[in-house]
Amino acid sequence: MKSFQNLILLQNLYRLKAIGFEYIDHFSLNDNYDDNTTPHTLEELVKQIQTCHLCDLSKSRRQSMPGFGSSNARVVILDYMVSQVQDANNDYYSGRSGESLKNMIEKVIGLSIEDVYLTHVIKCKPLQSNHPSSSEVQSCKQYLQAQLDFIKPNVIVTLGADAYQALTDDSDNFENVRGHIIDFKKYKLVPIYHPQFLLRNPELKKITLRDLQTIKSCL
Repeated sequence: MKSFQNLILLQNLYRLKAIGFEYIDHFSLNDNYDDNTTPHTLEELVKQIQTCHLCDLSKSRRQSMPGFGSSNARVVILDYMVSQVQDANNDYYSGRSGESLKNMIEKVIGLSIEDVYLTHVIKCKPLQSNHPSSSEVQSCKQYLQAQLDFIKPNVIVTLGADAYQALTDDSDNFENVRGHIIDFKKYKLVPIYHPQFLLRNPELKKITLRDLQTIKSCL
C-alpha cells in the first residue's frame, strides 16, 4: 500500500515542521522498504486515523471520527465533514440529520446502521465548522481510499455535492449525477442529497426515496 506509506512520510514531515524544522536534506525513498506502520486491517487503519497529524486540525480536534459500522459492509456512506453535533456527542448519527439518515438506511434500504459503514472525507471537525481547506481534504483522501480498499463495498453513497466532488474530483453539476448509478473505479457510486439539505427542502424527499431504491437495487 504505497500510497499509505506516502501518508506516513507526510505525517512525519508535518511533525518536524510542528517542532520548528524549516528544512531537511534531500533524501530518496526505498521502494523495497517494508514500513511496519502500514495497516493490514481496517482496525489498524482506524488507529492510524485516530492519531493522525497530517494537518492543523490535529491541533484543534476533540477527536477524529474514522468511521462507524461493519468492516464487511456492502454499502459505504460518505459524508463530507464531521458536523458540530457529531463531534460534540462523538456519535455518527446525532441530531435530526443523523436520525433522518438512520431512517433512510433502516426503513428504506432495509439495513441496520451496524451493517453499513459511515465515514467522512474529513475525519476531524473543521475549526468553528468552517469549510475544510483543499490541503485538509487531500490529507484525508488516502485514508478514505484505504478504507474502501479494505471494505470493498458493493456501492458507495455520497451525501451531497461536496462529498461527491471530493471523492471523484468531478466538478459537474450535482443535479446531473444525483440518483444515477456511476461506475467509479471498482465500485458502484450513487450520489444523493444530504439529509441536512432534505430537512431544509422536504419537497425533495420523494426524489430521495427513489434514489434510495436505486441504492437498494445495487445490493
